[in-house]
Amino acid sequence: MDQITVVIADRLGKGQNVAAGAEKAGAKAIVVPGMGADMRLGDVMKEHNADFGISFCGSGGAGALTAQTKYGYPAHYGMRSIEEGVTAIQNGKTVLGFGFMDVEELGERLVKAFQAEAEKK
Repeated sequence: MDQITVVIADRLGKGQNVAAGAEKAGAKAIVVPGMGADMRLGDVMKEHNADFGISFCGSGGAGALTAQTKYGYPAHYGMRSIEEGVTAIQNGKTVLGFGFMDVEELGERLVKAFQAEAEKK
C-alpha cells in the first residue's frame, strides 16, 4: 500500500501530537489549521484524497458529521477512547470523531489499524 494520508482537524486548532503519532507509524499527516478546523475536515480530506480523517471537538461529532453529510464519508463519532477508534476503522469508517484527545498514541494506533485493514483487502 502507498503511504496513508490522514487529515487531523481540531476545533481548537490543535492536533499536532496526533499528527506526530501518525507520522511515527509511517503516514502523511495533514493538520487543518485554525479555530473551527473540525468543520473543514471533509473539505481537506477531499482536497488531498485522504485515506481517513480524525475530528476533535467537545462532543466528538460536529466535524465528523459534517464530513459524512457533505461527502458521504462513513463516520463514527462521539468516541472517547483509542480502542473505539480502532474498532471504527475495523468496521470500515473513514471519518472518526473524538472528544478532545490530542495524544500521539491515538495517531499511531489508528494508522496501524488502518494499515492492518488495508492489508486484508
